[in-house]
Amino acid sequence: MAVASMEKDAINTEDDVHFNNSFGDSGLISPDKEDISRILTVPFSGRIRGGMRPGKKIIIMGIIDPEPDSFDISLTCGNSEEKDYEELTDVALQLRARFTERQFLRNAQVSGKWSEEEAPISYFPFIPDQPFRIEIHCEHQRFRIFVDGHQLFDFYHKVKSLPAINMIRIVGSLQITKLG
Repeated sequence: MAVASMEKDAINTEDDVHFNNSFGDSGLISPDKEDISRILTVPFSGRIRGGMRPGKKIIIMGIIDPEPDSFDISLTCGNSEEKDYEELTDVALQLRARFTERQFLRNAQVSGKWSEEEAPISYFPFIPDQPFRIEIHCEHQRFRIFVDGHQLFDFYHKVKSLPAINMIRIVGSLQITKLG
């Protein structure tokens, strides 16, 4: 029985450390536990090696804070060294979890302009003080977003150059336990 080939790309922190993805791909270097806790500190910023492309996925595992307010996960284009990156950088996908309103929103910014924030979904998947797993699957036309194995929504690409989407940023009321 043939085993499907596993994703070989990883997310690199600014220190250019390679993470194991959720499948434990042995082709990547795994930092020790002390490095992981330092590296996965929120706010987090890391490089997506090779940028995005159809078939690639990003997995974020973590725990929601006990008394959360919100958190954002952004896939962006460009160099994180830019001082005003929020003004200069295209945001291909911004996922925003708002606990007070129980909303999980999505948006994009292209050439300095934010698109209209897409409507909330009826199901809010996050629970305070509980673990979660978010998967962002990149397809030709869209991102598919899964939380804890359930497909929540699709987000059609506003940034058309997928390889240019080369950074991930995570901020807010959560802890990251694994990223790949």
